Amino acid sequence: MKALSLLSGGLDSMLATRLILEQGIEVEGIGFSTPFFDSDRSRRSASRLGISFHSFDITTEFIEILKSPVYGYGKNCNPCTDCHRLLVSTAAGLMDELGASFIITGEVIGQRPKSQTRDALNAVAKGAPAGMLLRPLSAQLLAETVPERERWVDRMKLLRLSGRSRKTQLNMAAEYGLEGYSSPGGGCLLTEPGYCRKLMELKEREGWKVPELKLLRVGRHFRLPSGTKVVSGRDEEENRRLAELARENDYLFQATDRPASLVLLRGSSEIRPGDIALAAAICVRYGKEKEGVVKIGYWKGSSEGKESVVTAQPPPADKLEQLRI
Repeated sequence: MKALSLLSGGLDSMLATRLILEQGIEVEGIGFSTPFFDSDRSRRSASRLGISFHSFDITTEFIEILKSPVYGYGKNCNPCTDCHRLLVSTAAGLMDELGASFIITGEVIGQRPKSQTRDALNAVAKGAPAGMLLRPLSAQLLAETVPERERWVDRMKLLRLSGRSRKTQLNMAAEYGLEGYSSPGGGCLLTEPGYCRKLMELKEREGWKVPELKLLRVGRHFRLPSGTKVVSGRDEEENRRLAELARENDYLFQATDRPASLVLLRGSSEIRPGDIALAAAICVRYGKEKEGVVKIGYWKGSSEGKESVVTAQPPPADKLEQLRI
């Protein structure tokens, strides 16, 4: 007997998995990735639990539900109920391939005011074959599932948790020696107001294309008067990511003689001289020296190190804020 566990990287899904493992059932972990969240935390959870793990990219399907979620958005632009249903339905489609008989999740009834109500849990369950989605942490408060009815699992060894208190879960984590789990709701960019503002601006100006969504995860974003986008790295790691994400016609900017942010100017068929000047000025603003005239080197993503140089000063603060997305 095998179950598939949808691991979020958080404590609840880890505890749900432990409860099923304790009943002698083999469990394999499932994680998912999109431009808005990845499966790294899920993979670490599986490793701590000592179970096999599978990760699947659901970008195409997820973008479609993000455009028009049936059950609406949460506080920001997070379509949690639609998302959970998609994860469950994707896992359900993998049951035969992975030799699994049912699916488990760490959902707790009433823990989240919108996405874990009884109605929301029922909506999510429709993503799986009838009765094949088991929530071990709240099972005794929910309708009996096939694994319970068929005695694959002992319902009386499952829990009846509800509400937002996490005292029981934290006590269980201490008993099991579980550490390093993510905070509730962590890891999804769609719950962050600043990111959602940039996401909706992108939808309005360019549409949701995967390369632009990947770029949206990195740095400070600005929209120039011409409509061109500029992104400034905030640290060495973001500088590295911008260099990796640069396309053939993009321009990269960096101070020639002092530590500085790397700045990416998203290229197009027409780059105006004013765009070059503004991108260089933004590069100065986020360098170590924020005043005076600075030499900024810039090159095309395809130029293999062939560099031009321009001098620039930081833009006035009010102008910079007008450009910031």
